[in-house]
Order: sequence, then structure tokens, then C-alpha cells
Amino acid sequence: MKIGMLTSGGDCQGLNAALRGVAKTLYNELGNKVTIYGIRDGYRGLIEGDYHVMSPEDFSDILTLGGTILGTSRQPFKEMQKADEDNTETKLEKMLKTVRGEGFDCLVILGGNGTHKTANLLWQNGVNVVTLPKTIDNDLWGTETTFGFQSAIDIASTVIDSIHSTAFSHSRVFIVEVMGHKAGWLTLYAGLASGADVIVIPEIPYSAEAIAKAIDKREQSGKRFSILAVAEGAISQQEAKMSKKEFKAAREGMPYPSISYRMADELKALTGQEIRVTIPGHYQRGGAPCPADRLLTSRLGVAAAQLIEQKKYGYMVAVQHDRIVPVPLAEVAGKLKTVPPDGEVVRAARALGLSMGD
Repeated sequence: MKIGMLTSGGDCQGLNAALRGVAKTLYNELGNKVTIYGIRDGYRGLIEGDYHVMSPEDFSDILTLGGTILGTSRQPFKEMQKADEDNTETKLEKMLKTVRGEGFDCLVILGGNGTHKTANLLWQNGVNVVTLPKTIDNDLWGTETTFGFQSAIDIASTVIDSIHSTAFSHSRVFIVEVMGHKAGWLTLYAGLASGADVIVIPEIPYSAEAIAKAIDKREQSGKRFSILAVAEGAISQQEAKMSKKEFKAAREGMPYPSISYRMADELKALTGQEIRVTIPGHYQRGGAPCPADRLLTSRLGVAAAQLIEQKKYGYMVAVQHDRIVPVPLAEVAGKLKTVPPDGEVVRAARALGLSMGD
């Protein structure tokens, strides 16, 4: 049995651990009946036929290793069925040629939303596929959690924790910008876990006036500082009313490097307080996976390998009710899991007295 493995999209903690989980299970249960090929740099490697045979030793000592030993790249789904640079074949056609030319029995694909759309496209075109849910944003449909999410929470929470002392010392308002363009899971969980005073996520458009009132209320109660956890994809209530075209034009014309700097100016004008911005950025994606992600990737890896052994293809292995279950790719691809504005975690934040920016 020939198995091709690739990691696609943004990197995160746990990719190597997940590869290890799949490979070790296949080697342990199939022995020399399986050959694993590492496809370099995600779908780019599949398009260009860039892959190599791997050995059991390649998967040793990588449980705690950050990044991905296979490399990764972003290949937009909308480009997959367009002619490539040579104008003779589409990227999809080239990927299918690689799969059929090498005779891969299955592809194991690790990735997030865009990755899963392409994985489903391959499945629809006759390629046996099993996928694992990777993203620090936790926004994949069909699974309660993704690997990389808990590790990113740990890092973002540590950043916010560390800001507390300097915010207190200088009596300032600090904005910590957390990753998450369309979904606010990471900002919500990290903000709640680290005691942020205001949490702003894309699903709940913010009002600068409402945030200013929350800051003023803290100051009047004798609090020396305020900390805001703000998702990079946060939008104002005014922007929420715009069409996609209007919103795009407004953001392109915005004279700030990110939404947090605009918010800082808005709040400075409203409160008269000094505002500082901290952006941990890609730091949230890096480093070793936390123990929770090592456990999760091991469980997901075993489940993916067992689907391959059973020749059950076209599935993503997912977490539901703390069990690892297969979910059809057709139910996952193209669907975004966002934070319910009235969900339990948001209600808990409000009950604790946090402002959600609205």
C-alpha cells in the first residue's frame, strides 16, 4: 500500500505529532505492507511531483517538534481548476497525474478550511483521501476542536498574562491582537483564560463607544489598567452594515497596519487614555505543541490510519463529544465554524463582567 502524506496551509503546533501518529500506527499494524511518501510543501509538491519515500526513522523524535518536517504552502482553492502557468493543465489535473502516476492508494492530508476544500475536490475526482483537522483558529466545521488550537491558546494567554504587570505598573490600556480573521475562538478562549477585560471577536461587531464606557467604568471603580483581547478580524458595527465591496474598499483605504491600531486611536480620542498595542503574530503558531495537542494528534493519527486500513476514504477524523469519529469531507468542505454570539462561552464571559465590545 502506497500512502502519500502532506501538510497544507498555515503551519501550527502538532503537525509533526499528527504525521507521527498516522505513520507509527500504519507501520505497527501493516509493517512492510505499507510505504509512506512525504509530499513536500503541501499541494505544491503534489502539483510538481515533489515527493520522497520515508522510513520509520523519519517519524522518530518529532512528537514535540514544532513546524512540519514536510514543509507547507498555501495553494488557493479558487486556483485549482484554472490553467497553471504553462497554460496546458490545471493544478487539479497535475495533482491527479501525480497521484495516478505514482499509484498512491491514499493521500493523508493535514490542513484547515482551504485545504479541506481541495481535499474534497480530489476525493470527488477519484482520489482516496483521509484528512486531519489542523488550525489554530478552530474554525473547521464538523469537529469540536482542531489540533494547534490549544497550543495557540496557551501562547496567546501567556502574552496577555505578561501584559498585566506592565499595564498595571504604567496605568495604561493595552490591546493584544490575537490571530483569527473570520472566527474568534482563539481570542475568546485566550482572553477569557487570561483575564482580559474586553474581548472583541469578528462575530460580535464592536462599538468604540461601548468599549470606552467599559474602560471608563473600570477606571471609576479604581482599576489602574484595562486589557483588550482583539481578534485581527474584528469589525466595527458600522463596517458590519457595509456590503462586501464597501468593506473591502474601506479596509484598503484604512491608514493603519491593523485593526488594533485603529481601535487604539478611536479609544484614545474617547477616553483620553494612553493606549498601547501588542501583536504576538506568528509567535502564536510556533514552538512545540502543548501536551493536550500531543494527545489529540496521537488519537487523530491512530483514527486516520485505521480508516486507511479499513479502506474507508473521503473522511476527516474529528472530535465529537470527546470521541474521535469520521466525518464525510462533503460535510466539512466550504463550511466555517464561527463563534455563536449567544453561545455558552460568550455568556460566561458576560456573566463574569467582561465587555464583548458591543
